[in-house]
Amino acid sequence: MDEMLGGTRITYLGHATFRIVTPGAEQILIDPFLTDNPLTPEDMKEVGELDTMLITHGHFDHFADAIPVAQQTGAMVVANFEIFSYLQGKGVENATPIQKGGTAQVGGVKVTATHAFHSSSITEEDGTIVYAGEPMGYILEFESGFKLYHAGDTALFGDMRLIGELYRPDLALLPIGDQVVMSPFEAAHAVRLLGVDHVVPIHYGTFPFLPGTPEQFQNHLSNIAPDAVVHVMQPGDDLAS
Repeated sequence: MDEMLGGTRITYLGHATFRIVTPGAEQILIDPFLTDNPLTPEDMKEVGELDTMLITHGHFDHFADAIPVAQQTGAMVVANFEIFSYLQGKGVENATPIQKGGTAQVGGVKVTATHAFHSSSITEEDGTIVYAGEPMGYILEFESGFKLYHAGDTALFGDMRLIGELYRPDLALLPIGDQVVMSPFEAAHAVRLLGVDHVVPIHYGTFPFLPGTPEQFQNHLSNIAPDAVVHVMQPGDDLAS
């Protein structure tokens, strides 16, 4: 694991939110849901210094803190064109659009947007729902060559095999919550399609409509992709080398 990470530190902040420190000491936040995230440790809700923020889609549990964090930190925000445009309209100037199949060099990290099967919208304070483009996942390739796949919110889809063939991720962060994302059973098949050796289950247990568990995931994986290693992370835990 240490050799695979190549100097990268990955911290789980709960739900689908991660903070990453690159080998070059850049700080990355994926899916900024902190203030009202019931799983995020209190001492980790304040972001501090940040270089890059990646957003998979517009639902509140992935986007809620995007604007305040962008304004406080000046971090470069990477999102689909609709969310990029929305943020620009809210006064967030340091942002860049990306779309599925495209790659952006953001600091020392190469970021590629991948497909995800879900929906995406932003709810304004007055309840108005704004279309937020198509949801995405991300492949992050770090300076060391380590590749991370954050699937975002998604169902299982056959082209996960293509993601595995094209990008060969070393570690996948996969939702297992069921009902609104993949179930543990489907997530186990995602591991098989991706051909990935290491996986972290995410996006479960935060709300009542996310009943999937890591235990169920491990049980299915034992039959479907028995060589894969599951890393069950508690909020605040690190994977680091």
